[in-house]
Amino acid sequence: MSAFPNSTSPPSLTFFLTGVPGLEAAHAWISIPFCCLYITALSGNGMILFVITTEPSLHKPMYYFLSMLSTTDLGLCISTLVTVLGIFWFNVREISFNACLVQMFFIHLFTIMESSVLLGMAFDRFVAISNPLRYATILTNSRITQIGMAIVSIATVILIPLILLLRRLSFCHSHVLQHSYCFHPDVMKLSCSDTKINSAFGLTTTVLVAGVDSTLILLSYILIIRSILNIASPDERKKAFNTCISHISAVAVFYIPLVSLSFVHRFGKQAPPYLPTLIANVCLLLPPVMNPIIYSVKTKEIRRALLKVLCPKAV
Repeated sequence: MSAFPNSTSPPSLTFFLTGVPGLEAAHAWISIPFCCLYITALSGNGMILFVITTEPSLHKPMYYFLSMLSTTDLGLCISTLVTVLGIFWFNVREISFNACLVQMFFIHLFTIMESSVLLGMAFDRFVAISNPLRYATILTNSRITQIGMAIVSIATVILIPLILLLRRLSFCHSHVLQHSYCFHPDVMKLSCSDTKINSAFGLTTTVLVAGVDSTLILLSYILIIRSILNIASPDERKKAFNTCISHISAVAVFYIPLVSLSFVHRFGKQAPPYLPTLIANVCLLLPPVMNPIIYSVKTKEIRRALLKVLCPKAV
């Protein structure tokens, strides 16, 4: 028998997702901007992938990494779309334990992959600026494929123990989750079992992924700036730095909302209950929405390829 008389063990467990606390009556209206964001993210990233695949001039390392970023953003969108819009449109809040684990796995998988792809893009910019003559020989197609496979493999290996550790827990408290999707810390808090191992492993994963990736990205840009300053011509320095603007913006769009959400959870005890939920949803939606816009606006080759597809007579 369980040590907790009212405990529930998987797979019979059902969780209840939360929409926007305190604004349940306005869910139909709130769904409108969220629906627009999802449409923008899906169409934008889909278009980026299409033009990179079909335009031979974009078959270069920089754009291969961009296609990885767009694929990751599409996965992140699709992972949350069903439950978020299901709550807003149909008030469908129930999710089974196994379905919750599947959603959680893919949300965290694509989040880890996004961080790793941004690191790969930083390495791409470093090689392109510091050693342009060897750029094509260092970042060959086979090497980029290996990097992509390594990103997927590492993220999967990290997450499998996280999921397996959750399956051993029992749940005897409220089964109401605080988000519109399944999130590891959120699920873990509802358990009445000892979660010290889960908590330690989750914290270690966060530090290893976000901490190491962000540190290496910062180090890459220190080396990039040093290489740019060694360029004699001011025009060449400006041109070299401009090739990094899109990536810097993508890094900011990914990491700033995550840091903001962490601050809200830690210090925003007096904040309205809907604020953390809205920020959490924005955290997962903002990068997929903004990245295609950033690269379309700031990258001439992408902009020209998009115009060629959308307005062929104007090119």
